[in-house]
Amino acid sequence: MNSDARYRSPLESRYASPQMQAIWSPRRKFTLWRRLWLALAESEQELGLDITDAQIAELRACVDTVDLEAAAAYEHRFRHDVMAHIHALGDQAPAARPIIHLGATSQFVGCNAELILLRDALELTAGRAAAVVLALAGQSIRHRDLATLSFTHFQPAQPTTVGRRAALWAHDIVLALEDIEHRLRTLPFRGVKGTTGTQASFLALFGGDHAKVEALDRRVAERMGWPPERVLLLTSQTYPRLIDAQILASLGVLAATVQKCATDLRLLAHRREVEEPFGREQIGSSAMAYKRNPMRCERICGMCRFVITLGHSAFETAATQWLERTLDDSSNRRLILPEAFLALDGALELMREVATGMVVNEGVVRRGLMDELPFMATENLLMAAVAAGADRQAAHEIIRRHSLAAAEAVKTGGRNDLLDRLRTEPAFAGVDPRQWSEAGLDPVGFVGRAREQVDRFQATIVRAVADRWAHRLPPTGAPTV
Repeated sequence: MNSDARYRSPLESRYASPQMQAIWSPRRKFTLWRRLWLALAESEQELGLDITDAQIAELRACVDTVDLEAAAAYEHRFRHDVMAHIHALGDQAPAARPIIHLGATSQFVGCNAELILLRDALELTAGRAAAVVLALAGQSIRHRDLATLSFTHFQPAQPTTVGRRAALWAHDIVLALEDIEHRLRTLPFRGVKGTTGTQASFLALFGGDHAKVEALDRRVAERMGWPPERVLLLTSQTYPRLIDAQILASLGVLAATVQKCATDLRLLAHRREVEEPFGREQIGSSAMAYKRNPMRCERICGMCRFVITLGHSAFETAATQWLERTLDDSSNRRLILPEAFLALDGALELMREVATGMVVNEGVVRRGLMDELPFMATENLLMAAVAAGADRQAAHEIIRRHSLAAAEAVKTGGRNDLLDRLRTEPAFAGVDPRQWSEAGLDPVGFVGRAREQVDRFQATIVRAVADRWAHRLPPTGAPTV
């Protein structure tokens, strides 16, 4: 069947990067299986089993020459993927055929290869998250001083700055990044454990020598690039599926953080304050030619939502493993592990693109703030009136009454005349005239420590992220349509 007549995942054709797709590709997986079989044979030979140098050399020569069609034909016959690949490798390395997979169970290659893939995918994901942090950090510097209206309950609140808001987005993503980095630091290796985890087959191979069995576990891990101290002490036939749940939870945290950022940008785009980059020939709507929809942020939200939902499946799988093993995890994990990473990969690359090219319409930002600033100035005016001898509760009631009237005027298209109204009230007669002036309504006077917080964020958290990741950021350019 032609490829265009078969279903293709949008994660492959539209969203995920070539780098993440390569990690989860069949060739990468089955090449890892062969590297694991080679590491097992080399370690068993070093520990005294009857395995020849010629057999090792034959296995080594075949590591990267996986015949996927031959393996698929064997799997069609055997209905067993690992045995299919053992036979395909044996055809290419006939001298080594008798010692391939010696003492091992299918999950020797399955679990250990998956942990390597998870490590590589976590590394790429962390790099993409760091790239988003650094892009947002750049925006926080660029707009450090630009005062803007902040919102609680999506209602006007105390002013902040555009730069501080970008720093807040970046700060949240740093928290999620640190969780991913923790998973990387603590990710274990299954090692060489045998059929149910007791290492009975290897103990038999080494004639009851427990020290050699333990040495085999360490040597295979080291050959595969894993510190021996991070090899699991106890497993069943598989590594604990709780590890998948932990990883999917960390991906879900990152996805939720990125979705929140993209949602904020969609809200600000509605106010025309901040917009995502828009291509010169980009079309917002097939019917409404004037539309400039935040399609990147909308796509980010959709993919992040998908990632978040996959976490539930991982927890269900971890909870329903029977005793030492059941196989209902296999089909589920083939779906959720790669797709969680592929979807988040696409969302992160889009988020980096949005953060880098974010457009801030400063005039709109200032106008939106100044329309609301008189309301916010009333807190300072209240304190000044009380200091000049006014009754606090009476002054508060005056402000409340005039604020509602001024708000009604704004709603019907009028200007915000709240301060003019308050000037006529005797309770505010003792307020310093400078507080009614333009200087008294300077937005900078209402943003608190927003600018200083941006500076502190740059000097500490952003610098730390740059020190860890700036030299190893992944390439950009996921196939986003």
